Amino acid sequence: MLKHTSRSLYLSARLLPSDVRAAFSIAYLLCRYADSIADTALLSPQKRLSRIEQFPSMITHPDQREQQILTEEISGTSSNIYEEKLLHNLPACLQFFYLLPECQQKIILEVVHAVCEGMKTDLQVFPPENEGIVSSFRCAEDLEHYCRLMGGAPGVFWSKLITSSVQVKPSEETFWKLGQDIGDALQIVNILRDLPKDLRIGRCYFPSEELAANGLKPRDLLDKSNNEKFEPVKQKWIAWGRAKLRSAYTYYQALPKTQLRHRAAVAWPVLWAADTLNKLSAAPNLLDEKHRVKIPRSRIYGTMALTPAIWASDALFVQWLSHKLQNENCLSVKPSNAQ
Repeated sequence: MLKHTSRSLYLSARLLPSDVRAAFSIAYLLCRYADSIADTALLSPQKRLSRIEQFPSMITHPDQREQQILTEEISGTSSNIYEEKLLHNLPACLQFFYLLPECQQKIILEVVHAVCEGMKTDLQVFPPENEGIVSSFRCAEDLEHYCRLMGGAPGVFWSKLITSSVQVKPSEETFWKLGQDIGDALQIVNILRDLPKDLRIGRCYFPSEELAANGLKPRDLLDKSNNEKFEPVKQKWIAWGRAKLRSAYTYYQALPKTQLRHRAAVAWPVLWAADTLNKLSAAPNLLDEKHRVKIPRSRIYGTMALTPAIWASDALFVQWLSHKLQNENCLSVKPSNAQ
């Protein structure tokens, strides 16, 4: 299920040491299950909101009858047979969850709570998908907070999972904060990449204040002829993502050189995120739903093939990432953790 529902994340997950791989996988699948609840067209937004609010308690206090009712409510619309399969396997995921050590269960529940809060934000801020209305966050702080819930919290989860079995160089709290920054960056990548699709269900994550400063309203982004007007907003958030991604310099160096699996599992999504930010920055038609930005598989597999070169060298990783992040412009913001 993880392989077919998690994009390239599966490639990193299968690299993880066995003592954390199961916890990582179960956490992802539970969050993906919650996402299926939040996105289903079979329930009203209010019903989805109620189900999302209940979901964490369904993990801590499982009720087979309630799980069956939920599955019946939300299954039958996904075009991905593996996503549909996941909907019918919540009991199996929970069985695995309760086999995990209590310390891992605790941090899984933390990330599920955070992600569910982000999904509640989606349902509370944005209109129902079929109303033909496009709404947006009001200010930059709203978008940053959303990235913190949907990306930063998973970054902290991954970092806590690592420190549960590996001794890192800085304090654990410092390491977790660096992971939070990386997670923020990965989330803004997702938001930028999915912009045309989200707009068509009424969701514009970019602040109305910033759009207005460039002569735009959220609904204007449905018109691809407004790409040029949207460019300053796009570049600002790409710069924000790059600044956050620089925390990976210190994060990677904090991992012992003996932890080859962890180092590769961290390096890959960071390097791919940097590549994607570059493609997003160069894309002249981000608002065009027919031109979805993604890095080619050749780049993904090329990065994987070159991984042995950076396993034992912090400097090579820093140089590699720095090279990818140097494509900046005058809208760049200063990173808080630059080396």
